[in-house]
Amino acid sequence: MQEDQQFLETLVKSLVDHPESVKTNRTVDEMGVLLTLDVHAEDMGKIIGRSGNTAKAIRTLLRVVGMKHDARVNLKINEPEGGRVSQEMATSMSSGADEVQATEPKSLDQAIDDLKI
Repeated sequence: MQEDQQFLETLVKSLVDHPESVKTNRTVDEMGVLLTLDVHAEDMGKIIGRSGNTAKAIRTLLRVVGMKHDARVNLKINEPEGGRVSQEMATSMSSGADEVQATEPKSLDQAIDDLKI
């Protein structure tokens, strides 16, 4: 395992609640090094951070590690199976909703009326 990949795994495992689910993959091409990261669905928020700040910081640190070895290092964070959208759909399906109904988008006036108490 390369130094940049080891650094990423160590860093991410220290941030998440499910370190056993952390997986990284390293590929090298003409654009540089691409590290892909897979984490448990519940840990995505911790890796992304508020407004993406944690992910930006991890990418910055990886670029610094890459500069040490004259390599351009990029990070791709994969959306886990059972991510946000999948969990919401599974919850609505298991809560007794037999059918998902498509609704027409509301007008601004309708949305404001819905907010009034």
